[in-house]
Amino acid sequence: MRILIVEDAQDMNLLIAKTLKKSGYSVDRCFNGEEALDFLLGAEYDAMILDVMMPKMDGYTLLQHIRSRNMDLPVLFLTARDAVDDRVKGLDLGADDYLVKPFDFDELLARIRAMTRRKAGYSGNLLSLADLTVDTLRRTVTRGGEEIPLLPKEFAVLEYMMRNQGIVISREQLENQIWNYEYSGNSNNIDGYISRLRKKLDSGRSPRLLHTIRGVGWVLRTEETEKTT
Repeated sequence: MRILIVEDAQDMNLLIAKTLKKSGYSVDRCFNGEEALDFLLGAEYDAMILDVMMPKMDGYTLLQHIRSRNMDLPVLFLTARDAVDDRVKGLDLGADDYLVKPFDFDELLARIRAMTRRKAGYSGNLLSLADLTVDTLRRTVTRGGEEIPLLPKEFAVLEYMMRNQGIVISREQLENQIWNYEYSGNSNNIDGYISRLRKKLDSGRSPRLLHTIRGVGWVLRTEETEKTT
């Protein structure tokens, strides 16, 4: 999952980013509302953590902008403004949640998980397809009851595809969702991750779940078609 942090306090911004990266998220960081708009127009995000008091454009104004453009991005306000009126205003403008500083990072991570579950239409932490189960909280993968160890990026690719099972995912979509703007690799790495995932998930097992759609991308599903390889 890819998250945008919009926080003008650089130390706090960096600390949140480090915490999210340790939890397996891809993260982009910016420091004011105007900069955030540029990020939002250039990439797709699964959630945004947003401060209220910032230079150039405050968090309330930024949220009004993105909701006026019909962006349904989950937004969590993270701010020192703890008055009831402030919280009501943020929620009425379209925020999904509101967390007051100082805060506990475990609570922040739990609220992010809750927001993204609601957006994806899931009520729990388990994603399933046939006998494959992904636990997004414990970050474990099992198939047929056997645990499958994955590297962090492999897990990120699989989680994204599990949340979009049955939908063909392009290389560009994976690049946008799994890697941030600081990524300096090349798209061939994605083929490598997909190849390793296929071996770990499908080798010696039936039905096959990870399919290649020639010239388009990849899809997680149970059925075979003549277009898959």
